[in-house]
Amino acid sequence: MIITISGFPGSGKSTIGKIIAEKLGYRYFSMGDLRGEIARRHNLTIDELNKIGETEDWTDKEIDTYQKNLGAAEDNLIVEGRLSFYFIPQSFKIFLNVEINESARRALENRQERTDEKLPDNIEETAAQLSQRLESDKKRYQKYYGVSYDDPHNFDLFLDTTRLSISQVVDIILDKIKALR
Repeated sequence: MIITISGFPGSGKSTIGKIIAEKLGYRYFSMGDLRGEIARRHNLTIDELNKIGETEDWTDKEIDTYQKNLGAAEDNLIVEGRLSFYFIPQSFKIFLNVEINESARRALENRQERTDEKLPDNIEETAAQLSQRLESDKKRYQKYYGVSYDDPHNFDLFLDTTRLSISQVVDIILDKIKALR
């Protein structure tokens, strides 16, 4: 089984993906981490890379091809990325939602883990920056693929993590996966 996890910044995609991969004995891949590497390689922040991507598709193509090939060649893995559900259509597709202020709070709390992004020092400005990032993503994905990454109809499980603990989210996902087997 391949599980794809999409969602908003700060929704818990990476944390939850890693925990579920460990519990299931699956390999974990983060497309966000790979995009961060591309940004650093070009001496850019992730937001600068995304802005370029609104007019130049090279910023997305490497990752898109990578995850498409990954989904075609392997099994028993978790792929975390906004469009992973699209490039690996045979996967069990999860979307993790979170309210924007909670997203900003979590992003600020974990800011030292992301060297590819520069966040303001307060929740309001961080929320505004994250909202701009999501709009840039929406614009790119619509332009290049004609897909809306946050449409609940694209997913097998659409879950709001705003008021849930990590362990609650993990339990909900594992219960859904168990029901499929």
